[in-house]
Amino acid sequence: MKLSKTNFLIGIVITVAIVIALVIILRTAVTTDKKTTIGNIFIYDIKEFSKTDPNLIKYKEISKIKTGLQNPYAITTDSSDHIYVTGDKSIKIFDAQGNVLSEIKLNDSPQCLTIAGDGSIYIGMKEHIEVYNPTGKLIKKWNSLGQNVVITAIAVSGDNIFIADAGRKIVLRYDIFGKPKATIGKRNPDKGIPGFVIPSPYFDLAVAPDGLLKVVNPGLHKIEAYTFDGDLESSWGETSIDIRGFSGCCNPVNIAILSDGNFVTCEKGIPRVKVYNSKGIFDSVVGGAESFADTVGIYNPAETKEDSTKALDVAVDSKDHILVLDPVEKTIRKWIKNIR
Repeated sequence: MKLSKTNFLIGIVITVAIVIALVIILRTAVTTDKKTTIGNIFIYDIKEFSKTDPNLIKYKEISKIKTGLQNPYAITTDSSDHIYVTGDKSIKIFDAQGNVLSEIKLNDSPQCLTIAGDGSIYIGMKEHIEVYNPTGKLIKKWNSLGQNVVITAIAVSGDNIFIADAGRKIVLRYDIFGKPKATIGKRNPDKGIPGFVIPSPYFDLAVAPDGLLKVVNPGLHKIEAYTFDGDLESSWGETSIDIRGFSGCCNPVNIAILSDGNFVTCEKGIPRVKVYNSKGIFDSVVGGAESFADTVGIYNPAETKEDSTKALDVAVDSKDHILVLDPVEKTIRKWIKNIR
């Protein structure tokens, strides 16, 4: 095909424009540690979010409990306000004051856990579930849930066991005997279900007082509400670096639900713990980024620390105290609501 003179001239103009743009970009490059990198034009400075408006903070930190674990990973509570923390191929159980009550030794590293109404301890390993009685005796080990399974969260409601599978990007519902009952959250445009977007192994869920299963869709910055049969009832969440939204690749990473149905959310990247009401409207900050500056810290790819991508986990007790598991500090940090 022959080019006209006009098209030829247009091509030259476009090429020159591209070359000029490349020259401008390269001239903004900076040299760091003998490596040449593109300058600040593509870097969004998130350090301005390291401080929180004090008027938004409605909680105060009152205590810390040392876990004694090298790699604490997940936290939950029971009806007696005992605190359970996984890590180091074990589960440590504390009373509300932080005294160690017992420790359950495991053969593998637990990924998540929850406590049923009868005190049974449900533990999610990478691809199977183990159930222990309240004294720490293994009473049931489920078969593997299949290939490519990555269990990240588990919840129990009556005879229903809900398992978040980040590997296959679905939620599985079982009965207490390990029989599958439903698959939840698989993409279905006809039913308005977008499907879970899970860029990293953080995929949490919880059953709320309204009887719905609340599931984090971290890649979409949403929390979705499902019936136990898998119908999507509602969702909420805003993609924004502002304190009222969620940002980064995948937030929130973990959630807990207060007795009134309000949500407690944890974020990574810019580590923040916040409260939203049951409809998803921002309420307050528990701990802003400054609360975690010396632990998980703000994640900045240009100057990241080794532990910067570790994520906070959260649980609540019967008094609606908020318990944050800090995996770098290796502590359980307790917040209570300010009374003004």
